[in-house]
Amino acid sequence: MATKQSLLRLIKLVHGMVDNADLGKQRQSQDQIGELIGHSKDLTFRSIEIEGVHCEWVSLNRAHVHKQVILHCHGGGYSTGSSLYARTLTSKLAACTAMEVLSFDYRLAPEHPFPAQLEDAMKVWDYLMKIGYGARDVIVTGDSAGGNLALTLTLKLKEQGRFLPRGLVLMSPWTDLTSSGDSFLGKKDLDPVLSPAYINRIVHDYTKGARIDDPYVSPLFGDFTGFPPTYVQVGENEILLDDSTRLVERMKAAGVVAKLDIFPGMWHVFQMAPFKTAYEAMDKNVGFIIDELMHF
Repeated sequence: MATKQSLLRLIKLVHGMVDNADLGKQRQSQDQIGELIGHSKDLTFRSIEIEGVHCEWVSLNRAHVHKQVILHCHGGGYSTGSSLYARTLTSKLAACTAMEVLSFDYRLAPEHPFPAQLEDAMKVWDYLMKIGYGARDVIVTGDSAGGNLALTLTLKLKEQGRFLPRGLVLMSPWTDLTSSGDSFLGKKDLDPVLSPAYINRIVHDYTKGARIDDPYVSPLFGDFTGFPPTYVQVGENEILLDDSTRLVERMKAAGVVAKLDIFPGMWHVFQMAPFKTAYEAMDKNVGFIIDELMHF
């Protein structure tokens, strides 16, 4: 019990470093955390520019898979985060799957509100198609707001009548910006990372007058018919727990192969942390990618 309380205090401390009213300092501290936790001598990090969008390839230094690729959408409430911060996850994905991972620095709110982020995601998707990947060669992953972006990217591809990714892997996806789930208030005293006040602030900064129930803002309300297989992980103690549970319910109702794992006692995107449960969760992500998506 004492160990768990110490861990929760540490999580709150780290979140305090990044949840700063000064967005510049918040973004900088996140990058420092990503560089510290995500560094590995076994990986290569290569920067590229795609139509003005800074991106980063993460790959193993040894032999690795080239036929399939992971496109990762980072989190941060659409107001913070970067490919550098995303190394807390992209380094694990690249190391465990032996696939190359491409993450990208979409434009951030409030300087660039919706739909700038989706526009940037589409640019990166189109780039992968241009360099020779097919849609079914791409697995899209995302955490938090990045999970939102992974879903809206797929919704946009579907709307355009294009081929969809092979599958989606989402960690604590933020799917409902209307905050209508019971957990939004029901879990507020248990969640060590997120608060209703924080969510309300970043919703305001991101939407800037857009309808928050628009499926391209809140993908929970989208039409998932024809969506690829999807795996969702969420922590039991998150205020965004219902964003995941209701997403999977709606996907299954639309005939999608969708799987959900709720991790007892865990918080928002706990997979970033360097501890046993986080690694076990990442192993499950990898298992879904290799054992289920590669045979679908």
